[in-house]
Amino acid sequence: MLFWRGNARIRKKAITFLSLFTVVFMALSGCSATKGSIVILENQKGTEFTIDFKEWSSKEKCTVYLNNGDVMQFEVTHEEGEIALMVSGQKGSEPYTGNNLKSGIFTVTVSESDNYDIKITGKDATGKITVKK
Repeated sequence: MLFWRGNARIRKKAITFLSLFTVVFMALSGCSATKGSIVILENQKGTEFTIDFKEWSSKEKCTVYLNNGDVMQFEVTHEEGEIALMVSGQKGSEPYTGNNLKSGIFTVTVSESDNYDIKITGKDATGKITVKK
């Protein structure tokens, strides 16, 4: 083992560094790990996007610019798990918040022109959400 022939003090520092690096790496990767899968696709015109997820547990958001009076249609297909959805304007408005969504169709009308974040949260969620402007 030619690698370990050096000074015992240097070996100890190297082992300590590698151990600490491994622990930090494992801790950080555990905090940011996403369970399951999610795919977000937007059409070319920017008027519709779909969010497909399977056994997904995390948070994600999409941003869309809407004018005063614009209507968004949400079609939710809930297969399992928990799905939460929030629509919030960057100026502070919150035209929609929903927890434990089930399958169905609903609309949201915005009252001011703004960039709106559509935030989805899943807990072991499988399903699909289609958003049409």
